Amino acid sequence: MKFGFEEAQTKYSSGSQRARIWTEQWVSRWIYCPNCANSRLSQFPANLPVADFLCGNCNDQFELKSQRKAFGAKVADGAYFTKIERLASSTNPNLILLNYSLGTMAVLNVCMVPKHFFIPEIIEKRNPLASKSRLDRLQHIAWSRTAIGAICIVRDGVPVPKETVIAQWQKTLFLREEDADARGWLIEVMKCLDLIGTVEFDIEQVYAFEGRLGALYPHNMNVRPKIRQQLQRLRDSGYLDFISRGRYRIGSSRP
Repeated sequence: MKFGFEEAQTKYSSGSQRARIWTEQWVSRWIYCPNCANSRLSQFPANLPVADFLCGNCNDQFELKSQRKAFGAKVADGAYFTKIERLASSTNPNLILLNYSLGTMAVLNVCMVPKHFFIPEIIEKRNPLASKSRLDRLQHIAWSRTAIGAICIVRDGVPVPKETVIAQWQKTLFLREEDADARGWLIEVMKCLDLIGTVEFDIEQVYAFEGRLGALYPHNMNVRPKIRQQLQRLRDSGYLDFISRGRYRIGSSRP
């Protein structure tokens, strides 16, 4: 894997527009499909509503977002209603986040967020700047709520081993079998486990997030039983290992 851009001729004069072309070319050449290990992704024709790339083997689709600075809590995206409709479809794309340097003309960091971490709650409408502004049809992705699912492919200019990336991807594929509501609860509990910060934990440590989860799901009056249910489902999926009564271990191959 090489990280420098191939500076092909483009019709654009601005650095960001040229960088878009260069990053798309780089992804086409160097990024593999983490879902099936296919060695290349194919680029879609320009101006499709959501996706940018396709795996010709497993048909997973990918949307590319690239920028010079590190990604913050939110990622600007396209049409709100198009995105919401697509979340429920089999063609909802995975997200590629690519950070580059124009100074060195090279890729710095690449992360992917699997599509099963996207639920309607993380898609936020942008506030319109004017009554007829196109911005009232656009949206943000709340990156901070999907970061638990992010899988690094390149970190600080160093590639993560392909087998590591694929193992991490496979670990959460069980979420694709869940509907949006069920995935939302599972993902939020997984985030709580990440905040605990240890491989082994007691259920009481998860109960400490009862207020946080209750605020996210105010119509649920039985948060503790719901937490126990999610831990059971995470155990059944292989994401968690059961150690003893009320005690769990996060699986070694988790992201």
